[in-house]
Amino acid sequence: MELTVYLAGQIHDDWRENIKKKAKEKNLPLTFVGPQTNHSRSDNVGEDILGEQPENVYKDDAASSINNFRTEVLLQKSDVVIALFGEKYKQWNTAMDASAALTLNKPTIIVRPSSLIHPLKELSNKANVTVETVDQALEVLSYLYE
Repeated sequence: MELTVYLAGQIHDDWRENIKKKAKEKNLPLTFVGPQTNHSRSDNVGEDILGEQPENVYKDDAASSINNFRTEVLLQKSDVVIALFGEKYKQWNTAMDASAALTLNKPTIIVRPSSLIHPLKELSNKANVTVETVDQALEVLSYLYE
């Protein structure tokens, strides 16, 4: 059984590559999808497709429409969502993706450090599983194959 896993979370480090590598080492039949991780491409996709916009607010709006389209399609096609909340970056997009996944009734694993227990308590309560590390999230997926 192959599963498609949407990896929601910040795009500023290699956590996605790390989980992909570990899943491959465990021979887990997982395909990973997620948001555009090239920050420049994500910010500029609206103008790349629609042309130069008159102001930054319009540039952001155009990019957001296309990024939201991408997210919706990939979330709908996913079997499972892992949403990583970290300490270093703002987590608005992660919260939005996790909420969308839950609205779509996608099985969702929240990854958050203990320092974020309180701010994420409602979201964590709605998720299927909450863990503190990406490794633990991968172990949850591994358990499906036992």
